[in-house]
Amino acid sequence: MNNWRRAGWLLCLMAFTASAGASEALRDLPYGDAHAQRLDVYRPERAHDAPIIVMVHGGAWMFGDKANAAVVQPKAAHWESTGYVFVSVDNRLWPDADPLEQAKDVATALAYVQHHAREWGGDPSRVVLMGHSAGAHLVALLDASPRLAEQQGARPWLGTVSLDAGAIDVPALMGAPHANFYDRVFGRDPGYWRSASPFDQLSRDAPPLLLVCSSRRMASCPHNHAFAERAKDLGVQATVIEVPLSHGEINATLGAPGDYTGRVDAFLHGLGLP
Repeated sequence: MNNWRRAGWLLCLMAFTASAGASEALRDLPYGDAHAQRLDVYRPERAHDAPIIVMVHGGAWMFGDKANAAVVQPKAAHWESTGYVFVSVDNRLWPDADPLEQAKDVATALAYVQHHAREWGGDPSRVVLMGHSAGAHLVALLDASPRLAEQQGARPWLGTVSLDAGAIDVPALMGAPHANFYDRVFGRDPGYWRSASPFDQLSRDAPPLLLVCSSRRMASCPHNHAFAERAKDLGVQATVIEVPLSHGEINATLGAPGDYTGRVDAFLHGLGLP
């Protein structure tokens, strides 16, 4: 990223952060007993029956922060401006929790959001999951196998937005050259790979899924397209959007004015949301 583009994005984030100042933020609400099981709620003034986006940060399943600027803004400001409640979630991380356990944390957070939505002016029947990178894998896994979420007390949600997940097909990922950290978090058991793989767990009752992928990353879009084709065969709605942005830019610029945000909004509109 050159200095001019970096400066432009920083100014954009600052502007959106300032615009969100009138909203209310409820921070570090516990949805579980572990210190990491916390979430933040950003809600517009006078919210009533508002749709809800539940956002899960990335970080290679090993690090990350729900309050990171690129996780929250400009997403929260953009969707708050159209009447959404925006929730940002922390979950336990490796080595305290493997990816399957992390997905269960996200499902528990979803159940908590649905249970408390009315207290925040939200509508528990109009919830969308969203995640970036490792978080995108976690929400895609829950989408592929909603039973995982139901086992943690979550009720059906409207749809899911996966932002450049690198682990859509875990066995294929692990069977090809890959970064060393994947071995740490997914281990060496092919059976576990399949259990944690959205591609392998995809079921006919999966909610609609939007898969955003970076055309700059060699493996990202092919795996996402393969998932969408498998979904089509099962009668599941899955749409892929290729964007010419880096992995980090896909996260940091979503919510800023432009075609990319507009296409994500179009997916939400297709779910019957504002």
